[in-house]
Amino acid sequence: MTQIDFYTHVSDRLRTACVLSSKAFARGLKVTVFCADAGTAQRFDRMLWTTPAIGFVPHCAPDDPLAAMTPVIVDYHGENLLNDDVLLNLHPERPPFFSRFQRLVEIVGLEEADRAQARQRFRFYRDRGYEIRTHDLSKTQNP
Repeated sequence: MTQIDFYTHVSDRLRTACVLSSKAFARGLKVTVFCADAGTAQRFDRMLWTTPAIGFVPHCAPDDPLAAMTPVIVDYHGENLLNDDVLLNLHPERPPFFSRFQRLVEIVGLEEADRAQARQRFRFYRDRGYEIRTHDLSKTQNP
């Protein structure tokens, strides 16, 4: 069953997603980052070029010729899923394909709309019997 982690009270969702992607890459895991739209995917792609500051996280889109061997896939379609390790959700809705992944990471910002959407996703997962871990980042922004 998919392990689900909610990171809450996050001041910068994309930066936190970059840090978590970098940590997963360092552990040898493959990550799919599911973005809400092309603009978010492009911003996230640019941010990954500088996270970590003295390193590099190999990443690309799912349609890139090197996607099958790239550890971080930045996607906003969810049609060509290439791995099943970690799904990092930056979409406001529940990814319909989340259960094929070993781990799902939800990042919840400070805006009320984002928090309300996250509560709906949380209830969906909980009501289906998934064990959910929460990580409150209000005191620290280092996930």
